[in-house]
Amino acid sequence: MQQDREMKELPYKIFLEEKELPCAWYNLRADMPVKPAPLLNPATGEPVTSQELEKVFCSEGVRQELDDEHPWIPIPEPVRDFYRVYRPSPLVHAEFLEKLLDTPARIFYKFEGNNTSGSHKLNSAAAQAYFVKAQGLKGVTTETGAGQWGTALSMACAFFGLECKVYMVKVSYEQKPFRREVMRTYGAEVTPSPSETTQVGRKILAEFPGTGGSLGCAISEAAEAAVTRPGYRYVLGSALNQVMLHQSIIGLETKAALDKYGITPDVIIGCAGGGSNLGGLIAPFAGAKLRGEADYRMIAVEPVSCPSFTRGRFAYDYCDTGRICPLAKMYTLGSSFMPAPEHAGGLRYHGMSPVLSQLYHDHVIEARTVRQTEVFAAARDFARVEGILPAPESSHAIRAAMDEALECRKTGRRETIVFGLTGTGYFDMKAYERFNNGEMQDLPLSDEVLTESLNRLPRF
Repeated sequence: MQQDREMKELPYKIFLEEKELPCAWYNLRADMPVKPAPLLNPATGEPVTSQELEKVFCSEGVRQELDDEHPWIPIPEPVRDFYRVYRPSPLVHAEFLEKLLDTPARIFYKFEGNNTSGSHKLNSAAAQAYFVKAQGLKGVTTETGAGQWGTALSMACAFFGLECKVYMVKVSYEQKPFRREVMRTYGAEVTPSPSETTQVGRKILAEFPGTGGSLGCAISEAAEAAVTRPGYRYVLGSALNQVMLHQSIIGLETKAALDKYGITPDVIIGCAGGGSNLGGLIAPFAGAKLRGEADYRMIAVEPVSCPSFTRGRFAYDYCDTGRICPLAKMYTLGSSFMPAPEHAGGLRYHGMSPVLSQLYHDHVIEARTVRQTEVFAAARDFARVEGILPAPESSHAIRAAMDEALECRKTGRRETIVFGLTGTGYFDMKAYERFNNGEMQDLPLSDEVLTESLNRLPRF
C-alpha cells in the first residue's frame, strides 16, 4: 500500500527508462472525476463482482479491470522484455504529407505497425497472455475483426506457451485469408463467426441467416468457449478498461518524445472501433487535461457505417450479440446491430469503451465520421508520400488529420497535429483493389436500421 501511494504521487517521466520504454502503464480512470459506470451482471442487473468476472477472465486482468484508483500499474519484467523487441515505436514527423497538403500545420504520427503482428494490438496481447500463463492456465479464447488482434494474440501465446482459440468475424475471415493463415502459423485455431461450434453461434445463425457476423457475435462465441473449456480464459482486444490500460504505452511514449523536443500538440486523433488504440494514444494527454495542466483537442474518428459515438445512445447495453457477457454503460448502436461489411473490420463494433464513452459524454473528447471512399483516398495519398501502406482502420485517423491540416491551410493556423497510425494494410489488398478499380462504395447507416437496433436496448 505504501508503494501504491508513492507511485500515485510520481509523474509519468519517472516511469520511463533511458530509452523511453515505460516501466508502468497509466490508468486514466484514476484522474477521471466521473468514473465509468460499473459493469452489470446480465442475470441480476447488479454490478459484477471480481469473483464473477474471474470465471471468464484471468485474476490479474480482473484486478486491472476494476481498478479506478491507482494511476500507475507496473509492467511486469517479462512483458517489458517482450516489448523491447519492438518498442519504443517511432513517432514520425510527416514532412512529406505536410508538403503534399501545402499546410502550415505540423503533422506527426505514432507508428504501431513495426512488429510482426502489424498493429498496436500486440501491446495488450503480450500483457494478457503473460497474466494467463502466470496463473498456470492452459489457453485463451478470443474474437477478432479484421484479424490484427487475433494475429497479435496468437503471436503472444506462442511466445508464452499458451493454446489460442480465435473466433474471426466471418466477413473478415473470407476477405482476409492471409491474416487467418498468419494466426494458424503461430499455432492458433481459427473459426469463422458466427459458427455452428457454439450454442450462441447457432442461435445467432438462426436469427440472422447468412450474416457475415460482427465483433459482438464473435465475442459471444469466444466467451462461451472460454467458460466451457477447462483451463481457459477469455481475453478481449479492445473496449475493456484493462486493454486501454495496456495501450497507454502508446501515449506515454508519444508524450515523452514530444516533450523531449519541446513540442506541444494541439490536436490528437485516433480511429475508434472499440476504443483501445485511441484511448491508449490520448491517455496521458487526457489525464493532463482532466487535471487542469494543459488543454488539447482529442478526436475520435469512426466509419459512417458504424457510428457508435456520433449516432449511438449512451446507455447500458450488452457487450456481445449473444447477450451472455456483462452489460456496460457506453455509446452503443445496440448489441443486435449487424454492421455493413466495411473493409475496416476492426471498427465494426456496436459499442465503445466505457472510459471513452464517459469522456465523450463529459465533452473531454470529440468525435466525427468519415466515409469509406474518403478514407481510402487518404490512405493512397499517405502511402505515396510517406512510404507506408496503412490499414483501413488507421486511415480513418489519416483522413481526419489531413482534413485538419487542410483547414489550417485555409485559416493560416500553425497547429501541431498528432495521429495514431495503428497498423499496416498489407493484408487488405482486396480492399485496395476495389478502391483502385473504382468499385468501392460508401455504406452509411440508415435511420431505419439504427432505430430498430436501438429499440432493442435493455431497459435498466
